[in-house]
Order: sequence, then structure tokens, then C-alpha cells
Amino acid sequence: MNKNIEQLYSIAQKEERLIIGLMSGTSLDGLDIALCKFSGAGKHTNLTLLQFETVAYTAEFKTMVREVFSKKLVDLEKLCLLNGWIGKQHGIMVNMCLERWQIDRNKVDIIASHGQTIYHAPKRLHQQAQFDNATLQIGDGDHLAVETGIITLSDFRQKHIAAGGEGAPLAIYGDYLLFTHPTEIRVMLNIGGIANFTYLPANGHLEDVLCTDIGAGNTLMDAYIRKYFLNKYYDDDAIIAKQGQVNETLLTKLKEETFFAQAFPKSTGPELFNLDYIEKAKVSAGVKPLSHYDVMATLNQFSADMIVDALNHTIKPKETYTIYASGGGIHNPLLMAHLQTQLPTVQFRDLRDLGIHPDAKEAVLFAVLANETLCGNGFSSKENQSTIQKLSMGKISFPF
Repeated sequence: MNKNIEQLYSIAQKEERLIIGLMSGTSLDGLDIALCKFSGAGKHTNLTLLQFETVAYTAEFKTMVREVFSKKLVDLEKLCLLNGWIGKQHGIMVNMCLERWQIDRNKVDIIASHGQTIYHAPKRLHQQAQFDNATLQIGDGDHLAVETGIITLSDFRQKHIAAGGEGAPLAIYGDYLLFTHPTEIRVMLNIGGIANFTYLPANGHLEDVLCTDIGAGNTLMDAYIRKYFLNKYYDDDAIIAKQGQVNETLLTKLKEETFFAQAFPKSTGPELFNLDYIEKAKVSAGVKPLSHYDVMATLNQFSADMIVDALNHTIKPKETYTIYASGGGIHNPLLMAHLQTQLPTVQFRDLRDLGIHPDAKEAVLFAVLANETLCGNGFSSKENQSTIQKLSMGKISFPF
């Protein structure tokens, strides 16, 4: 037997496994690195988050990725070069963290890498009859495996698409296995560049779980900040939005996108929610030139309103539920205040109450997917009126 295959088999047989989950989102803040200890799989998954860190990206890194990010026309040579380079850079970041944490890399069994999404193209968006759903993440797993010396699973979203899904959101699998509760109805709300949620009924039945993208989380606000506020990447502490006034006419136009009328579950990305989206809404609204502060206040309200609208369309009347929020949006106090004001009877709780740092959640979820690929027997989920059976996601890269 090939020694790498033998090692993989041995890892799958272990009572406990150390898996590093990596997540780099559309906000391009940095690489989330979560070291997780696992035992069991499926509904018997036991996870302990041992270490977590977000390694911030340099301005140069962000600039290079944005040259190919969410654009129909890109420099193909730059895309080719970035694929391996990002994989190597992520490997260097993992090595740095392991050194800081004083953990021998030989003790780590697996790396689960999401990679860097550069284009997401569900059929509902590209509307080309001969093509199905598509998505592309770069940050090659082989480069990551060679740089760290650790077996790496990557490119998780392709199997989901091959089985009939849209490749996103994948949170349903980890959310269901980690956070389902016998008596509490939970909504696992993630406000990243794109906002999404998983509805977890108290009955524990997978067929009643819903996981879907909502629309813009931080992506419109971040894009606007980068364009109009020098050397800023996001609205820190909502300082800018707090100084503006919501323009109701613009807000109404922002909400008229047909995506919001489409049935759940669905997925989207910055390919739709971008600066052009804002400019088209402004023209359609016919508003006088607005201050950047007013636009930011309106975008903040827009993100909150669409999250609330999605939840109100999902939750049954008089159903009591708890929201556990994660993602960069939870650090925007104005956005969170809007949500709590519009959902006064809903309890918001910290994800730390469930043993997971809220900023680590998505990286942890990819570690869960890797654990399932290694040790799980698979399970099915009903998505887009079809059943995706026994998913085992991720391509395997050996160190040498």
C-alpha cells in the first residue's frame, strides 16, 4: 500500500484526530486558522476548539487577490500564478501559528482548506442554458500540503455542485452536526461578506433544516468604504454609518433585486452585490447626490432589513428561537442594533456559549467536513427540491 494512503487510513481509524480548518472569506480580512480535536463522526461528532487565530492579510496580498476577484475578465496568467502562491502563503501562515502555539506539525493529522473564492456562478446568476452551477476557489491544496508537510483536504465545494447543489452555503452540515438541540430552535446566523443562516429545528430532523444565503452582509459596505475612504477596508465600529441618515428611496431600490423573491435555499456573492449594484440603485432611485455617510447608513440598514426579512419568511408564527451569530458583521454595532430592534422577542446569544469562538466558526465547519470525509458514513440533505445523498467532500493532497 502507498505509504500516504496507509497514513490516511491510519488517521481515519484513530479515536481522536487533530484537524486544522482554514477559511478565507470574500471580505479578505485574513486567514482564519482553527485547530480542532475530534472524536467520532456524524451525530456522534465531538469537537474541541484548541486554538484559533486570524492571520491578517497584507495590503499587497489583498490587492493581488482583488485583481482576479469576482470579475468576469481577468489576467489569466495572474490567476494561474495566484493559485499555487496562495496555497503556499496559507501554508506559511499555518506553520507560523503552529510555532506560536508550540505544536509539533507531526501531531496534526489533516488540514481542511476552503481556499479563496474568486468567483461564484450559480445558474440563477449566469443564466447560460448549457452550463450548470459553478464556483471557483484558488489556493492549491498540493502547495499547502508540501509547505506544511500535512495531508490536506481542499476544494470542498465542487462535490456539492457535482451532486446538484450550488456549492454554497455548506454550513448546513457542520451546523446540523454540532449545534442541533433537542428543545431549542436555533438559527445559526453568519454575517460575512454574504449573509447566510441555518435554521435548526428542535426535532433534530435533517429534512426540516434549512440553510441558505440571504444576500449582502458586509460586502456592499466594505466595497463602498474601499472606494471612497482612503486606506480603509471596512467601517470600523460603524463610525461612518452612524454619522449618516438612511435614505428611504435608495433603500427601497436596493431591495427590488429579483434575487430576494427567489425561493430558499439559494446562494449568491459579490458577483451580484457590488459597487455597480449600488450605483444602479442610486440611478433608479433618482436621488440627489448623497453623502458617503448617508449611503453607508443606508447600506447598513439594507443588510439588516434583508436578514430580518429572510428570517421572518422562514420562522413559523409564534415560534420561539435563538440566534447565534458569527462572522465579521457581529462586530458592527449598528448592524447588530438594527437586528435586535427589529427582532425584539428573539434572544441573541454568543456562540462561545456553544464552545466555539464566533470568528472561528467557518474555519471549524470546514474541519468538520474533513472529519466527515475521513470517518463519516454520509448523510443526505434536501436542497433545491432534490436530495443530495451522502456527500463526502474535499480533494486529498499528500505532502510528498
